[in-house]
Amino acid sequence: MVWQPVLDAGFLLIEVRSASLGSEALMKTSSPRTPQLNSKLPLNSKFQLAIAAVAAFSTYFCMYAFRKPFTAATYEDYPAFEFGFLTIAGGPLIALGLKTMLVISQLMGYMLSKVIGIKVVSEMQTRNRAGTIIVLILFAELALVGFAFVPLGWKPIMLFLNGLPLGMVFGLVMSYLEGRRHTEAMSAVLCASFIMSSGAVKSIGQWLIQDMGINEFQMPMVTGFLFLPPLLVAVWVLQKTPRPDSSDLRERSERKAMDRAARWSFFTAFWPGLCLILLVYMAITLLRTVRDDFGVELWRDMGVTEEPWGYATSEFIVAICVTALNAGAIWISHNLTALRATLGMMCGAFVLIGASAAMQSIGWLGPLSFMIACGIGLYLPYVAFHTTVFERLVAASGRPANMGFLLYVADSLGYLGYGVVLVARNSVGNSSEVLPYFLQLLVVIAILSFVALLLALMYFQRVLVQKVDPLEHDHEETVA
Repeated sequence: MVWQPVLDAGFLLIEVRSASLGSEALMKTSSPRTPQLNSKLPLNSKFQLAIAAVAAFSTYFCMYAFRKPFTAATYEDYPAFEFGFLTIAGGPLIALGLKTMLVISQLMGYMLSKVIGIKVVSEMQTRNRAGTIIVLILFAELALVGFAFVPLGWKPIMLFLNGLPLGMVFGLVMSYLEGRRHTEAMSAVLCASFIMSSGAVKSIGQWLIQDMGINEFQMPMVTGFLFLPPLLVAVWVLQKTPRPDSSDLRERSERKAMDRAARWSFFTAFWPGLCLILLVYMAITLLRTVRDDFGVELWRDMGVTEEPWGYATSEFIVAICVTALNAGAIWISHNLTALRATLGMMCGAFVLIGASAAMQSIGWLGPLSFMIACGIGLYLPYVAFHTTVFERLVAASGRPANMGFLLYVADSLGYLGYGVVLVARNSVGNSSEVLPYFLQLLVVIAILSFVALLLALMYFQRVLVQKVDPLEHDHEETVA
């Protein structure tokens, strides 16, 4: 398994560091903001955590088989959806191709799911997670059955219903992994799933259409049925994940369900910095989703129309690089230091995004090199939000919270922005080519996001030092 060396290296360094702390760390007294921890909780083994990471990866990898296979088809032989109540120069202001209409419909359901997930995921009890994941997946597959057989005009509605449950799956899976010393390594493995799975599912979808003769409307349903058995096995293994041990609770804080008052309290405490990083997350979600949903068209615009397995090849390389770089955050024990280092790495990723777009525009990068370079630049910060930024922010804040709340606020905003831009693109000009539009977005968003991250870095450096460091100094003085 490609991610096993990353996990093993991280776990080894964590164990060496923990041993060096010894009994001194255990002598630290509790503060009013730190709950009394049970030091008798058994330590979780590397094997248990590796199994949990693989189960999380497998669960979310399989989920993509219910969400993304329809994007492997182009649906170019079907009439556009025209909105006649909006006109300009005697014609419709908005005329959406069938695939764009399908993408937007599923996106609306997925975005609504993220909004619902702000409450549902942040309040979900551990015992209910596995059953909820299975119910959500079965509902999504039932919508794909409808998509296969209903009349053309109803198909966007079926994809709306398909996206409605799937937006909550990631938060439920991530809940098994957060709040641990090894969270970055485990969640990096999880996040590798949505990098690799998208390309793999598209390749399988094109294989079903081109080689097996499956109708492009029935292909998503068949793909879902193929992945249902391994998904059930993965969820069964995932629900056996042990709870965080005493060392996890001491270093990363206990993660609790958040009611409305707790969510509002956390947001208001850090709102300037949160708004900045949420804007960056919205921008990176927009770019990543355009690249994901219109990957076939991007390859086509660069002159690549054959070899469907090539999509999976580029995403595999991106996944290896992004997983290794983000998993490295487990080597940094201090939460604020890890947050600073990660935000700095994300700034570097936006430089790579801008450079890859410029080089592709002037012909210095070929199709595969460009897709790999911009993929690494896009997924490095996107995955960092899931593995490190929100995890260390919660841990450094000293407040009772969980990652689910922050992830779902960010996701709901991100997919809303993508939907608006997608409609705007198709309401003006020639929408047949995706690549020029994508390259322009890459450059503009890279510059704006770089500036926003620098401002966020300065804000959290000032605020978290004031809120957290004095508390740690009080602990040290008490021990002395």
